[in-house]
Amino acid sequence: MLETLRNIVQEVNAAEGLNDALEIIVKRVRDAMGTEVCSVYMRDEHSGRLVFRATEGLNALQIGEASLAPGEGLVGLVASREEPVNLEDAESHPRFQLLKGLGEESFHAFLGVPIIHQRDVLGVLVIQQAKRRRFDESEEAFLVTMSAQLAGVIAHARVTGAVQEELRAGAGGPARINGIAGAPGVAIGTAVVVSPVADLFAVPRKPAVSRRDELRAFKAALAAVRTDIEAVSENLRGEMSPEDHALFDVYLGILGDSAIGGEVARLIKAGQWAQGALSEVMIRHIRHFERMEHSYLRERAVDVKDLGTRVLAYLQDEAKKELKSYPEQTILVGEELTASALGEVPRERLVGLISVRGSGNSHVAILARAMGVPTVMGAVDLPYTRLQDREVVIDGYNGIVHLNPLPEVRARFQALADQDKAVSRDLESLRDLPCETLDGHRLPLWVNTGLMADVTRSLEQGAEGVGLYRTEVPFLLRDRFPSEEEQRQIYREQLEAFAPRPVTMRTLDIGGDKALPYFPIAEDNPFLGWRGIRVTLDHPEIFLAQVRAMIKANAGLGNLRILLPMISNIAELEEAMALIHRGHREIVQEGTDVTLPPIGVMVEVPSAVYQARALARRADFLSVGSNDLTQYLLAVDRNNSRVADLYHSFHPAVLQALCAVVEAGQAEGKPVSICGELAGDPLAAVLLLAMGYEVLSMNATALPRVKKTLRSITRADACALLAEVMLLEHSAAVLQRLQRLMTERGLQQFVHAPVA
Repeated sequence: MLETLRNIVQEVNAAEGLNDALEIIVKRVRDAMGTEVCSVYMRDEHSGRLVFRATEGLNALQIGEASLAPGEGLVGLVASREEPVNLEDAESHPRFQLLKGLGEESFHAFLGVPIIHQRDVLGVLVIQQAKRRRFDESEEAFLVTMSAQLAGVIAHARVTGAVQEELRAGAGGPARINGIAGAPGVAIGTAVVVSPVADLFAVPRKPAVSRRDELRAFKAALAAVRTDIEAVSENLRGEMSPEDHALFDVYLGILGDSAIGGEVARLIKAGQWAQGALSEVMIRHIRHFERMEHSYLRERAVDVKDLGTRVLAYLQDEAKKELKSYPEQTILVGEELTASALGEVPRERLVGLISVRGSGNSHVAILARAMGVPTVMGAVDLPYTRLQDREVVIDGYNGIVHLNPLPEVRARFQALADQDKAVSRDLESLRDLPCETLDGHRLPLWVNTGLMADVTRSLEQGAEGVGLYRTEVPFLLRDRFPSEEEQRQIYREQLEAFAPRPVTMRTLDIGGDKALPYFPIAEDNPFLGWRGIRVTLDHPEIFLAQVRAMIKANAGLGNLRILLPMISNIAELEEAMALIHRGHREIVQEGTDVTLPPIGVMVEVPSAVYQARALARRADFLSVGSNDLTQYLLAVDRNNSRVADLYHSFHPAVLQALCAVVEAGQAEGKPVSICGELAGDPLAAVLLLAMGYEVLSMNATALPRVKKTLRSITRADACALLAEVMLLEHSAAVLQRLQRLMTERGLQQFVHAPVA
């Protein structure tokens, strides 16, 4: 049965649209199960009725005509109960309802199972038989399995059908595709689909006629791609931080004689033609990276594929194409968007991004947040190949893509987009004003820098310091560990750029979703494995080189703070602090006069919450990492689209943990800050103010909104609100109360609830 199931799913996957998919399902399921009837009822999104959409064994003339109201008949019972209904004699059931003209009078045995995708009942899959019998457990289990396997395929086909209908008739039904919020904002524009111009996986293997000619062609293709990448790099120079921009140097390095380029050349010299040699080498590297557990290495597979495809395009003489035109409001769409694809679009025309694959940690999502471009990642149900030149709406706040939206929905999104622009203009005047409540309480706003940040943009937004500088960036963009001196120069640039403002540098935080290409960490459960401080304490030579570089870079400036990630117990903190003190002593003994910087602990695992006071007693400050803390408290991977809706920053447990950390820090007289997305949410900032956080650190683009919100309330009001929401037991209730506050204070423009 497993092979049958796999074959049916593959066949349905290849269907052109919903109707074709449903026809395949009813025919193949009926044959596989040896029944006389198989039918599919699909729920209409507008009326909610269950419409007879496909059948093998009943009257096909009733397809699209016959339907049942919600909860009506046995089919309605299956949908409302969201579980199978298995009956020996269907007509004897009190909920049985005969649909005239369907021709089911002679069929007595009935088994219906719901088709559910992401908690949404799409329809009901039904099999029937004339013989009065109850379908056995194995048959019911198979149909349930089939329905579960096909739900995602049907959801994708339904969206594809809506797009096809719109292309044919100009009035397709609306479709909503859920993904992952990559970068906040609303965008309405024209889709420009990015797709590979050549297929590395379709290149035949054959010997070279002339090895010299093949090698010459390959080198010419490499030179052309290098020129393209250099042009893209130059186009993005003003939009990216130096660390981000160094990614293009990595691309160029991959093509070098000592890397992949050299491997291809050797195969050509051994007798393969250029295209075959390129394909063999690139596929080997792509599959190697794709098998990795860690998201960063998987993202590198995308980069390798992108480079290989570009070289192959030149080899196939397909690069002599007309320059791609980009409309005024371009929304770039692709299966796996890359930084180089993003760089090809003129910045003034790019308004949004949609990637079928990828997460909030993808290079493109990180860059989009820094550039302020609304983005949705992981839109797995999106029929992206059919969207060229179609109007698309992006809700980057909630990670949703809307196709063929109803006029009133489109108008609401346009109003939101216009509102965002107006708010951005209004907020510019706040840059030089302090973040101070109406009753005079000061709350400094700092920024998170590294992969997602541009120093200039941060300072332009009025940042008062850096609450989190991700030092793993120089490590991620190299093919080896950077030397102590290389690190010192990088850290010095950051410290000088913000001086005299404080800069909090987190020590190397790899593992989990951040693995180094030259230091892979293969684990079944990387988020609960060897990551953060655990790695660097096991490799004191790496840790010492880094903290020595930081301390040296701080000479004459005095604005460095060192932050230790993933501390889960006191022993780790004491061991790390001993190494930092040792590094400082060595530097002083070498003749450099520099003071020991403040040392802080990042609170991002539950154990650190419960030991926060003991940690604060030993450290100089605490800094809550809201993203990981929420993820670990709720056991939810927010980059997984299947469970991302369970990631609730306002979950009562999260709020209680945040309060506990502040109370622990205050009890020991140590300052407590918070970094991450929660700190950059205007609604959350009100609660964080009341809790007693002394610094909020966020993405630079979020800073003006948070400042505007906090300047519109009193701390006393915030404390009263906190007392109220701490009694609530549902995150939805907390969110609703915060939204009501924003509306009362005239800040409703900062509330971005989902738009239907």
